[in-house]
Amino acid sequence: MNEKEILTLCDELVFFQKKKMLTLAKAIIPHIVEEDLLQPFDFPLLENHPGFRYEEGILEGLLTVRMALLAELSL
Repeated sequence: MNEKEILTLCDELVFFQKKKMLTLAKAIIPHIVEEDLLQPFDFPLLENHPGFRYEEGILEGLLTVRMALLAELSL
């Protein structure tokens, strides 16, 4: 894989994880929208939901890997 393909893969993983989180959040709070996921502490049902918090942690890990790759590739 070249650098562009690796970053594209990272972007796809982040996109699908965000989609997964929104689907889970909608199962908990049906009227929620994607922008609400930026501030889950505004929604106690999300803030205290272990499954949502787990998926949020996966997203943070994916974003961290993406940023580390960008930093490494820009050297």
